[in-house]
Amino acid sequence: MNKVNIHPAPFNPWREITDFQETNLQGLCNYGATATFVGTMRDFNEGDDVAEMELEHYPAMTEKQLQSIIADAEQRWPLQHVLLSHRVGLIKPADPIVLVSVWSAHRAAAFDACREIMEALKHKAPFWKKENLSSGESRWVASNTPGFSED
Repeated sequence: MNKVNIHPAPFNPWREITDFQETNLQGLCNYGATATFVGTMRDFNEGDDVAEMELEHYPAMTEKQLQSIIADAEQRWPLQHVLLSHRVGLIKPADPIVLVSVWSAHRAAAFDACREIMEALKHKAPFWKKENLSSGESRWVASNTPGFSED
């Protein structure tokens, strides 16, 4: 069971996980590990204070790409379930932006898939970010913050 949620308003990632498990995983014992990543908005970027961010997307295109990212991960790891939730709209510092939860029989697959789904999302998903700075200026974010390097 996989699920993608796009939220135009704030969401509680821990409630999302609980709801997903209560709705979809009751009575299932096919997983032994759950890995979760929650990304929140920070109040700074590129040396500037950020007051808020506007996150835009094209709904059908975005959902299709997120489903494709999950499908790619399922080809690489033995995953039982994936929950991916993402915010759009006006976001304030400390608001959750993204949730990736992965259920697998073993922790290595859960950890690796969760990290890879998050990295793929940052580089492939069609979201456009506009930062509104504390100075009153605004700017479009040209690239995502690097997540990790295998160097």
